[in-house]
Amino acid sequence: MRDQPPPTPHGPAPDLFTWEFAANPYPAYAWLREHAPVHKTKLPSGVDAWLVTRYADARQTLADNRLSKNPAHHDEPAHAKGKTGIPGERQADLMTHLLNIDPPDHTRLRRLVSKAFTPRRVAEFAPRVQELTDDLIDRFTASGSGTADLIHEFAFPLPIYAICDLLGVPREDQDDFRDWAGMMIRHGGGPRGGVARSVKKMRGYLAELIHRKREALPAEPVPGEDLISGLIRASDHGEHLTENEAAAMAFILLFAGFETTVNLIGNGTYALLTHPEQRERLQRALAEGDRGLLETGVEELLRYDGPVELATWRFATEPVVIGGQRIETGDPVLVVLAAADRDPERFADPDTLDLGRRDNQHLGYGHGIHYCLGAPLARLEGQTALATLLTRLPDLRLAADPAELRWRGGLIMRGLRTLPVEFSPPCSGQT
Repeated sequence: MRDQPPPTPHGPAPDLFTWEFAANPYPAYAWLREHAPVHKTKLPSGVDAWLVTRYADARQTLADNRLSKNPAHHDEPAHAKGKTGIPGERQADLMTHLLNIDPPDHTRLRRLVSKAFTPRRVAEFAPRVQELTDDLIDRFTASGSGTADLIHEFAFPLPIYAICDLLGVPREDQDDFRDWAGMMIRHGGGPRGGVARSVKKMRGYLAELIHRKREALPAEPVPGEDLISGLIRASDHGEHLTENEAAAMAFILLFAGFETTVNLIGNGTYALLTHPEQRERLQRALAEGDRGLLETGVEELLRYDGPVELATWRFATEPVVIGGQRIETGDPVLVVLAAADRDPERFADPDTLDLGRRDNQHLGYGHGIHYCLGAPLARLEGQTALATLLTRLPDLRLAADPAELRWRGGLIMRGLRTLPVEFSPPCSGQT
C-alpha cells in the first residue's frame, strides 16, 4: 500500500488548475510551500502526481538521477493514452527527444545539438533577431491605429520565425509552422486532439524536409549551416543520428523553443506595464545606453512570472524521499518552478519585482542535465524584444483591465491568451 500525504492541520489544500488559479497561482503555491511542500494531487488529465514547491527541494529533484524523464518508468499506461507528455508525440513517432530520454542517449543527443546554441552562435544570430523584431513592430504600427495584440502580433511570431530560421525551414514554409504552433498554443487548456493533429502534420513535414536536405547536403559543412543540416551530418564517435532522432530533435526544439519565448515576452511585457516604476527604470537605463539592467531585468522577469510554470515530467525509478515525503517507484513528479522561484527561504521579498535583483539563481530554465538548451537564444530574443518595444514605443500601455485578461489553461506553460496594448503611432519614417 502506498504512503499517502498526511492530513494537514491547516485545512484543505487550495483548489488547483481552475481558471481562477491560472490567473494568479502564487497564493496557492505559497500555501503549498508552507503546509504541503511535496503534495500529491490529481491533475486535470486524471493522473496523480507529486508537486514539489520549495526551492531547495526543487533543485534536488531537478538534478536527481533516480527521477527519469523516460515515461516507460511510469507505473500506469498514462503516456500511451496521451495523458502525459506532448499530445500526439507517440503516434507521430517523435518520442526520442531530449525531454523523454536519460543518459547515455540524452548525453549523446544533447552534445550533437548543443553547438547550435553556443554563445558565439547565438551572438551571430543576434542581427537576425533584431531584424525580425523591428519588422514585426513595423507591421503592427503601420495601420496607424495605435493598438495591437502583442501576443498574436509580436510575442508569438518572433520566436517562431527565429527558430524556423535556425532549423533551416524555408521561408515559404514558415507560415505553415506558425499555423501548427498556433494550434498548440490555442489548445493549451482545451481538446488535445487539435494539438495531436498539428504534431502529426509537423512530423510529416519534417520527414520530407530532412529527406530533401539529405539529398542536397554538400560534402563539407558550409559557414552558418542550419541546424537540421547539422543534425543530418552529425555523428558522435561514428554513431549517426537516426532519421527519427533528427525529426524528434527538430520537433522538440521548435515546440519547446517557441512557446517559452512567447511567454517570456508576453509575461515580461505585462509585468513591466503593471509595474510602471520598474518599466521607467529600465527605459531610463536603455536611453543612457546601459544594458546591464536589461540583462538582470530579464532574469528577474523569468523568476517573477516565468514562462514555464512546472518542469516537464519525471518518474521515480526507485523509492525517493523529497522534502521528507516518500515517493514510490513509478510515481510522476512535477517540479513547480513558479513556486520555487518565489520561495522566501531563497529570495528576499520574492513577490516584489526588482529588475536590479542580484544573486538571482532562479529555476526558470531548469537545473541539472536537463537545463534548457535554448536558454541563450531565449534570453537574446527576450532582451531584444523588450528593449526594442520600450525604445520604439515609449508610451506603451495596457488597453484592458488586468482582471479581464485571460491566461491559457495548461499544465506546463504559463502565458497570456492576449495582451491588448495602446501606444502613440510612430511618426512616418521613424525606426
